[in-house]
Amino acid sequence: MKYNKQLKRILFAFVTLIVTMNIHAQVSAHHIDSIVKKAIHTIDHTVGFAIGVVKDGKVVHAKGYGLQSIETNEQVTANTSFGIASNTKAFTATALTLLVEQGKITWEDKVIKYIPEFKMYNDYVTNNFNIQDLLTHRSGLGLGAGDLMIFPAGSNFDINDVLSVFQHFEPVSPFRTKFDYDNLLYIVAGELIARVSGQSWESFVNEHMLQPLDMKNTHSSFIEATKNTMVADAHSFDGKSLAVIRVPKVNTDKQLLNGAAGGIWASAADMCKWMLVQLNKGKYGTNLEHQLFSEVQQQEMWKMHTPMNLQQDPRSPFKVNFSGYGLGWFVSDFNGHFKVEHSGLIAGMSSEVLLFPKLDLGIVVLNNSEGAGFLNGLIGYMLLDEYLKLETGINWLEMAKGMQQQQKMGDPETEKVWNEISKNKSSKYVAKNYVGIYEDPWFGKVEILKKDGDLWFKSYKSPRLNGKMYLYKENKFAIKWEYRDMNADAFAIFSLDRNGKAQGIKMKGISRFIDFSFDFQDLNLKRI
Repeated sequence: MKYNKQLKRILFAFVTLIVTMNIHAQVSAHHIDSIVKKAIHTIDHTVGFAIGVVKDGKVVHAKGYGLQSIETNEQVTANTSFGIASNTKAFTATALTLLVEQGKITWEDKVIKYIPEFKMYNDYVTNNFNIQDLLTHRSGLGLGAGDLMIFPAGSNFDINDVLSVFQHFEPVSPFRTKFDYDNLLYIVAGELIARVSGQSWESFVNEHMLQPLDMKNTHSSFIEATKNTMVADAHSFDGKSLAVIRVPKVNTDKQLLNGAAGGIWASAADMCKWMLVQLNKGKYGTNLEHQLFSEVQQQEMWKMHTPMNLQQDPRSPFKVNFSGYGLGWFVSDFNGHFKVEHSGLIAGMSSEVLLFPKLDLGIVVLNNSEGAGFLNGLIGYMLLDEYLKLETGINWLEMAKGMQQQQKMGDPETEKVWNEISKNKSSKYVAKNYVGIYEDPWFGKVEILKKDGDLWFKSYKSPRLNGKMYLYKENKFAIKWEYRDMNADAFAIFSLDRNGKAQGIKMKGISRFIDFSFDFQDLNLKRI
């Protein structure tokens, strides 16, 4: 009996060692390179990628693939900067963390203490809205509320517009009860950082984070990024061809809003430094002799502040028991491993960051090709398969091919709308009944005007939302925007008085695949 117990102990120790060896298996840079190349070559409309992997306190792999731009044919390197979009949110949360550790704020401080003009949809929420509420997507507002102020890029809204916008929305859930992703409250967080520190959000991030971490190819604004030649161009994809996305220069000469929700441009090599300081519990330097933030505050950022509903396919080999949002990070478990992650998306560019703290593993994927964004996650999980030895049986490359095929099928419902419109050429409407200026409390004025015999929609404060209107049914028109970087065409539904004259406009996106940040449904335009 004693022998059997001892044998069991030995067997248990051996099995534990084998399991640990599998979990912490090393994957060579050459093997990572091979995996990434196979994934990228699987689909036919990729432009450029940059990949970074850190493991056990070291950079295992940092490399660029493909092109910075189809116009210049310059190669992507590990130092090429990409727009990381919403992966910026973790930088904003960290900036606030530094102010907490400096004793200048507490997480429980009310926002109105520092921004008295901040106003939510009722007095109770306004008076109780604290700094953590700015970061945790639990405001009670709907998904992407007010994002039309920043989508598409190049609008003329300023911080005063943003601070006054929230009072005009109807909540969709009680305060602090439900997750609904937002961007504008992060811009408020950026303004709070500016007022407390006396520096702009951009300046604070540069001085207190990017410079100490030696992130030389990371920029806190698009304006700064464009001064560097090592910057990737964003590319749109219409199902047939790729094109470089250009934001009109007139809208990028001066930054009206801070970039706290998604303004950082970073390289894969620099993002490796960012992942290492996260995995090292705030420590950095050759011998981890410096401390950016404390382990206590890291736990606060990685704590689940807003639970999210689990919607797991029972057939999935990946098991998830909890999911939620921390401060600038999504947190969940993944087959028993604690996972910290975030993704980011802007027109023609996307990013993915995956951290597994207990495994001391971090993966970043950056790309500059619209329509290839799904590869970010696939590459991440292909690499996880190697590190975790999951043996899921999933053929990731076949999955990528399937997703590409789905994209080529297009959007049949939207195509049906435009096909119906093409048959309505003989339909008549009285244009003068629609022409006029309309105003929404938060989005401002738009104009319906006649141009070359057709009706056109023109936004005053978001000049890229400008386009020809086509009669669809009765008093319902479809707008084809001159802005084509993302699929954002919208319906305009007019309310008419007894004489047939338009008095108001309600809107919604035409495609069910439209990005949630085009929140046309939140507009309530009235004739003025």
